[in-house]
Amino acid sequence: MTELPPLNSLRAFDAAGRRLSFRSAADELGVTQGAVAQQVRQLEANLDVVLFERVPKGLAFTPVGRSYHNRIAGVFADLRAATAELKPEPNKVLISVTPTFAAKWLIPNLPDFTAAHPDIDLRIMATERVSSFHSDGIDLAVRQGSPPFGASLDVTLMFKQSLIAVAAPKFADKGDIPLDPETLAKQPKVHDTHDHWASYLAHLGAQDQSPRHLRLSQTSLAVDAAIAGQGVALVNRFLVANDLEAGRLVEVGAAWDTGGKDFYVLAPRTTKNNETVVNVVTWLTARSAEDA
Repeated sequence: MTELPPLNSLRAFDAAGRRLSFRSAADELGVTQGAVAQQVRQLEANLDVVLFERVPKGLAFTPVGRSYHNRIAGVFADLRAATAELKPEPNKVLISVTPTFAAKWLIPNLPDFTAAHPDIDLRIMATERVSSFHSDGIDLAVRQGSPPFGASLDVTLMFKQSLIAVAAPKFADKGDIPLDPETLAKQPKVHDTHDHWASYLAHLGAQDQSPRHLRLSQTSLAVDAAIAGQGVALVNRFLVANDLEAGRLVEVGAAWDTGGKDFYVLAPRTTKNNETVVNVVTWLTARSAEDA
């Protein structure tokens, strides 16, 4: 098994690499600038590589130094996160949501949450992957799907999936709003990873005749593309409520309730006794009921 470099040298390298300054790294670690420089020199000697170039205004990575720091910084970040999870923080609630849900619904509603619960530290983990309540340390998750999600979870409906076709206001000039199915079928389309367009048009009794298609990896990007006039996007109504109200988007296609894949807030059954988490769930469901 390869022997690891001294931990203190790795800590000094991590801090110096994040700040590209021995002086700033020393302030963070509570040691002298010379001590940090000495630890980094020892690490370079141990590895037999040069990690930094010393430049007039501080430090610059060598190519091998940058690659090594990317790995080391991630390890130390994981260690800090794991340690933080062990410390009791009774007013902290970590919620896992998709980036689109965070950007288009949760973050715009945070002022309302803060006003209602100023003492709760709500932290948001925005990720497309399915987070683990145990290994990721999350308290709540908002996910789209169909029950059952698991016997160990409490599941509360937030939003039914109701898709609408939306576009920039200039598309309203193409005819009466909403557009008739044939006219809508001829418009340029913006797609996300759910790619509901074929099913939606079939529901309307039309076939796609788009002159062009733009395909994006997230629904929030599809919404932004629609606002920019790149075509018509098919999204859940609650995600674009603010954009519709502000006039950035107009509804150009009839609503379609797909009858599945709705949005739920999930929580371990063990959190029933956690008043802080219960308060967040109550706020989420009450606020979503207003929008629904």
